Amino acid sequence: MKYENLAKDIVQNIGGEENITNLIHCATRLRFNLKDNRLPDKEKLKSLEGVLSVVESGGQFQVVIGNDVAHVYQEIVKTTKFGTGNSVSADADQPKEKILSRIFAVISGSLSPLLPAMAGAGILKAFLTLFTTFGWVSAESGTYLILAAAANAVFYFLPIFLGVTAATKFGANPYVGGVIGAALMEPNFTGLLANGDTPSFLGIPVVLMDYSSTVFPVFIAIWIFSYVEKYLKKIIHKELQTFLVPLLSLAFIVPLTAMIFGPFGVYIGNAIADAINYLMGISGLLTGAVIGGLIFFLVVFGLHWGIIPIVLANLTKGTDPILAMWAASNFAMAGVALGVFLKSREKTLKSIAGSSTLSLLLAGVSEPTVYGILLRYKRTIPYVIIAGAIGGAINGGFHTYATAFVFQNIFSIGAFEPVSYYLIGIAAAMGIGLVLTVLFGYQDKKAVSVTEASAEAPAVEVQAVPAKASSNPTGGAPILRKEVLLSPLTGAVKSLTEVPDPAFAEGAMGKGVAIVPSVGQAVSPVNGTIGTILKSGHAVILLSESGAAILIHIGINTVQLKGQYFTPRVKVGDQVREGDLLIEFDLEKIKEAGYNPITPIIISNTGDYLDVIETTSSSVTAQDKLLTLVV
Repeated sequence: MKYENLAKDIVQNIGGEENITNLIHCATRLRFNLKDNRLPDKEKLKSLEGVLSVVESGGQFQVVIGNDVAHVYQEIVKTTKFGTGNSVSADADQPKEKILSRIFAVISGSLSPLLPAMAGAGILKAFLTLFTTFGWVSAESGTYLILAAAANAVFYFLPIFLGVTAATKFGANPYVGGVIGAALMEPNFTGLLANGDTPSFLGIPVVLMDYSSTVFPVFIAIWIFSYVEKYLKKIIHKELQTFLVPLLSLAFIVPLTAMIFGPFGVYIGNAIADAINYLMGISGLLTGAVIGGLIFFLVVFGLHWGIIPIVLANLTKGTDPILAMWAASNFAMAGVALGVFLKSREKTLKSIAGSSTLSLLLAGVSEPTVYGILLRYKRTIPYVIIAGAIGGAINGGFHTYATAFVFQNIFSIGAFEPVSYYLIGIAAAMGIGLVLTVLFGYQDKKAVSVTEASAEAPAVEVQAVPAKASSNPTGGAPILRKEVLLSPLTGAVKSLTEVPDPAFAEGAMGKGVAIVPSVGQAVSPVNGTIGTILKSGHAVILLSESGAAILIHIGINTVQLKGQYFTPRVKVGDQVREGDLLIEFDLEKIKEAGYNPITPIIISNTGDYLDVIETTSSSVTAQDKLLTLVV
């Protein structure tokens, strides 16, 4: 790869040098702040040899390069007016993130930690519906009531959970945020609603609302709270902040929420939900076709998070039609992914297609298909639109609806009514997606194979030696070898799909695993050489003696900390042994600064291996067995 040519092409297609106000790089991507985000030619950028993906997130335009990012970055600063250093135009004004982007970022950051609990509880509600429908469990039995409590709790007490997660997203005290949400559920407050009277606060009448399962009131309250807390910390002496800041925040925010923020938020949510239901009343067929066919694009741009509060608002009234129409798109994508799996003879693509199909059918998670197949093979996008529109029209036309918040997968079918029409809708969507893919194929002239994309990301600084299978002296098939990688961190083990960053979650950087660290130290998982360690200290690439290129990326977007809270203990070219200290980091300070510490451990040259097998343990300590590379 010629880095100079790639750097020139990236600058040209991003809108030219004059469109760039700031540029930094992390372990895998160039992060541009642009004057005008409409100028870049995303399709040309994605088609460039050496570019794995393009992502817009957090007000930045990000070009995912892989391990060669440092070389490309250096070429850009050499051939432009910006000069050298890890920051381009250090005195450039940072453009403010658009209001709409900030709103969706807050919704996404606040709801995404709760989605596993909500999805699990939703499926449990679906099972309970099936059990009572078939008469297996009585709705009055203790068994049903206990399981119903487990299924309903996360939704009923949603203001409390959202208070915690939204406060974290806004950079405020999450526990005070949780108390603000809890105040809306506290028996003394809910008792006012039960009395039927109109209470007052300091003589001001209070409009009472039922805040169980609500979303918008909490977002508004916590947003205001974040500013109140910052202001109070400026004017109150540090020694008194521990009790005075929470005291004054609660005394100010809770009454305002009850009198203003809460009712206003409820009215907003209800108005949006009523508008969608109104469209459904006019033409469920048309509404279903639009949602089923086009929601794919909302997922691509991350705008689907804005629909979840509307779904929840609908469910507070009993049922929701959006999830049923949305399901058609998911099953259409599953059909396309299955079609690619059946037609492809490329081992890596077949693996991605198979896992993407299972991810949709078993978990209702669409991002692996979106980023791993649809955006790579754009010929398949019309298949999803057509199949999703037809399935959505069926579900909308027959007025199918969800009775609980669920991820749309095979296990949540019981949460939809009428179930027979819902089955027809999703089966049609999946079948049409599968047939279109099998008949018309998925490749086009501009498509880049997954294997080629992987091959375009060799190790940085030090050339990795591709691992090969051992020859069989008897002349038979090659003998498989395994390389075991130890854990560089202590913490909870997570799937890459749980990493809130598409380039990692969808496998664009390679296979691997993620760890949520509980100790602020990263050690070497292998005997090898340091290929790259970023100046910011948040990421390191090392090469094992047998040729594995391993990326350890501590936290998401932590490059923005500019080295604060990270202390590298090695430098490029150092020889390390298993267990040698690589990086120390202040875990609590990173979290207090609002950054997610989840750490992807990626095998960048995944294409050199038959398989990358994750540990089955849910938690590890440093130097426990983490990954097995099969050669």
